[in-house]
Amino acid sequence: MARPARYSSQGMLDAAAALVAARGPAGVTVGAIAQSLGAPTGSIYHRFRSKDVLLAELWLQTVESFQDGFRAALAGPDAHAAGLDAALYTVRWVRAHPVPARLLLLHHRDDFLPGGWPAEVVERADALARGGEEAFRSFTRRVLGSTSADARRRARYAVVELPVAAVIAHVRADETPPPIVDALVTDAYRAVIGGERAA
Repeated sequence: MARPARYSSQGMLDAAAALVAARGPAGVTVGAIAQSLGAPTGSIYHRFRSKDVLLAELWLQTVESFQDGFRAALAGPDAHAAGLDAALYTVRWVRAHPVPARLLLLHHRDDFLPGGWPAEVVERADALARGGEEAFRSFTRRVLGSTSADARRRARYAVVELPVAAVIAHVRADETPPPIVDALVTDAYRAVIGGERAA
């Protein structure tokens, strides 16, 4: 019977995530990940061809974790309620996932991969981006009756940018967003989307 692996891929990604949250992507090395796990560096290279591949996987996993729930909320049957649920999902996700929230909201993917995406994850990254854009365009059409540039801008501001603005100071301070954040996001969403249709 094969002996179970002592160091899992997910454990390596979790260790990398904690390092990124504390030091930023530039402060992460394979040696630092190995040290935090008490593992030999060879164990990491056995599962990830390079640091770039590991960081690409970490970024994609973080985005997928957020986007799965966000897209599900955005697809709710009542468009106005779905948009508000998606906006509030950001706040809930930040509370439930403080370390991934620091990765996603304090850094851009180019911080993780300044040299571009490793070839083995390009297709997955592109598919993730396309899926997110298609879901958002569908929501914009449902809630505002249009997918014009102005309508998309309005919807993105209400559902993405306002919630991020409401939580970002708390993420930077490494603290849980207080309950008032939900009320602020709700009020802002209703003010921007309301019941009107954008041209």
